[in-house]
Amino acid sequence: MYSRTCEGTPYFTQIAPLAKKHLLMRTYGAYRFIMFGVSLFKKKTEAPPRTAVVGKWGEQQAVAFLKADGFSIIGCNVRQNRHDEIDIIAQKKDLLVFVEVKTRKREDYGRPAMAVDKDKRHALNRAAATYLRKTKYPDMFYRFDVIEVLGSPEQAEPPIIRHLDDAFPFEKRFMFPVGCKK
Repeated sequence: MYSRTCEGTPYFTQIAPLAKKHLLMRTYGAYRFIMFGVSLFKKKTEAPPRTAVVGKWGEQQAVAFLKADGFSIIGCNVRQNRHDEIDIIAQKKDLLVFVEVKTRKREDYGRPAMAVDKDKRHALNRAAATYLRKTKYPDMFYRFDVIEVLGSPEQAEPPIIRHLDDAFPFEKRFMFPVGCKK
């Protein structure tokens, strides 16, 4: 257990004056944390990747667009499980809208909505079905929208925003109770 050495001296004896009390009270996993100097509890100070910054900016633009169009925002980045996330959930009267936001700087490689492929649609369906199940199936109409945001935070001109209503349907495998509330 103490076989690791540093310049001929067991590593344990080098850190013993500082951490001996903590080592005796900890489990083997915590011992390794202290012994090898691994800092698992430090906060990461790295800047987020550029795609995350641009994506967050695009979602903020989409929220402002939806509010101007009369929608009330129920939630942003709603995560129903480890894998699935809904960018925006909005409501307008008796319509509940699950929105996927796609942000691109240019359309050189196609429209942003083309990135919402079969797998992404399935993940959004799964997340929406879970959300509806947790909210006890509110008596509303549901739909999926895609909002395309063309631009970047550095550009001076405002972004081009396209709202694609009812971009794709719910999958047939997700059955919802009908007429539950009277």
